[in-house]
Amino acid sequence: LQSVRGQLAALSIAAVVIIVGVPLWWRTTETYRAWLPVSQIKELAKLQLHLSADVEVVFARGTVTPEQQKKVPLTQTQNMEHRVDGDSFNAILTPMRLSNSASVEADLSLHTLSESPSGSLVVYVIPESSSLLPQNVDVYIGQRRTALLRIGSQMRVGKTLEQLLAHMEPRIKQVLHVMSFSHTDITAALSNRVRISPGNKESIADSMRAFKSSPGYEITFSLLNPDPKSHRLHWDIEGAVETYIQPLLTKLSPVANFSIDSQTLYYAMLGVNPRFDSSRSTYTLNADSLAHVINPVEARLGSNAASSNPVLNFLLYIPDAHHSPLYIHDHKKQQVPTNAFHSPRWGGIMVYNVNEFYEVDTVFPVDINIDMAKVMGVFLAQLRLLLGVQSSTPPPGFLVAPCGNAGLADWELDRLMWSRSVENIATATTTITSLAQLLDQIGNIVINDNIAQQVSSAVTSLQLAVSELEAGNLGFALQYSKEAILSSERAFFDPSLLHLLYFPDDQKFAIYIPLFLPMCVPILLSLLKIVSEARQKHREKKPKKD
Repeated sequence: LQSVRGQLAALSIAAVVIIVGVPLWWRTTETYRAWLPVSQIKELAKLQLHLSADVEVVFARGTVTPEQQKKVPLTQTQNMEHRVDGDSFNAILTPMRLSNSASVEADLSLHTLSESPSGSLVVYVIPESSSLLPQNVDVYIGQRRTALLRIGSQMRVGKTLEQLLAHMEPRIKQVLHVMSFSHTDITAALSNRVRISPGNKESIADSMRAFKSSPGYEITFSLLNPDPKSHRLHWDIEGAVETYIQPLLTKLSPVANFSIDSQTLYYAMLGVNPRFDSSRSTYTLNADSLAHVINPVEARLGSNAASSNPVLNFLLYIPDAHHSPLYIHDHKKQQVPTNAFHSPRWGGIMVYNVNEFYEVDTVFPVDINIDMAKVMGVFLAQLRLLLGVQSSTPPPGFLVAPCGNAGLADWELDRLMWSRSVENIATATTTITSLAQLLDQIGNIVINDNIAQQVSSAVTSLQLAVSELEAGNLGFALQYSKEAILSSERAFFDPSLLHLLYFPDDQKFAIYIPLFLPMCVPILLSLLKIVSEARQKHREKKPKKD
């Protein structure tokens, strides 16, 4: 009887361990992994982006004959495929809507043209006899999303409509290259993710100069006064920012958020000793020494540790009386007209000479009022370059209107929004696919519900951004792409994804075996004994053969 009780106790303990203990241990040590849209992420990795730009061509009176007007097609679509790094990443569709308008008067001006949606263009075709354009200008590009295209009488007389449109097509493509996105813009936006041909130096320079896309930027204006004993400097930075910089930032508000601050640094030196040019009695900074100017100055600038946004630094340096005037020379040993230079993805520095205030009987320190219009003109041009506003050289016969008080034309804003949308989509896609690959390779990383929600939100925003971009809704596409960037980065940099917080399976067994093995050995031995006794009894009950 005692032997039976021992067997029942051993079986009961073994049953509890197997039925309750093992599942409970497995459940409590299991890594929680929330569901992720893996299939949708894999589809994003194979994404081929289709960009659509709507171009409307309006024929003014006198540009087409009555017979040609009857044959003008409502729409005409042209496809252009752009290959980046050997892959067809972008297939660009350009629908062209043609219309004839007899109400366009000869005194048409760009100020009275109707506004077009973001990402679209309107090309007004005017006759050769029109006085709107100078004689040597065939295409005029205004501040809005409009252009004037002059058509000669020899182009339309005696030609069919198809021949007329075919003759206009190269000019319209040139207009699109200037005012809309181009292969250079796409390549620059994807420069961190694809190999750029070494021969395409323009794309490499543009992509390396501008800051990469970010939800926000910080702009810092610094006045460097190396010798306060020589001059007291007065600069109306608040008024200058409000007049020259703020209109540009207001127009760029769909692209990113901006914050501005200013500071005055005393006894701040450039860190490079300028050379004295005895032939001109001036001091010079050569192009080779400009790279060594930034590091000593940057240590004095300070930074906002609470913000992760990129910082654009603009420094106004006033040389001291012993090194004035100071001029910057380029690689050809020629004086730079603006006396300024910019560093890619960092900012710009301008040298402002005040030697005309120094006279023989001057009493130091001298009170100097800085001409902020001159300074802000230089900083505004540098700011455009650093934010990625590309200013390509127009083809011969083109006249591009100045950008005006806003510092940015509408079509320049569209080009920047195209580029940033593509860059954001590519960045978010790379981040999400990299995260999915990481989680797939390391199976013991916890995927909590917050990470799964951020990943799903990023995938949804990416899908919406692609759809809006293909439909030509540039504003919505940019907004969804920014949301995708934020969600993907929150998921990728979540602290719970640190691999060192979790034990691999081999370490898990190494920890638990010393605890469970002493308990399991008696149970296993008891089970083996029970099995052995059962076999023995079974053999004893078998009838013996004669």
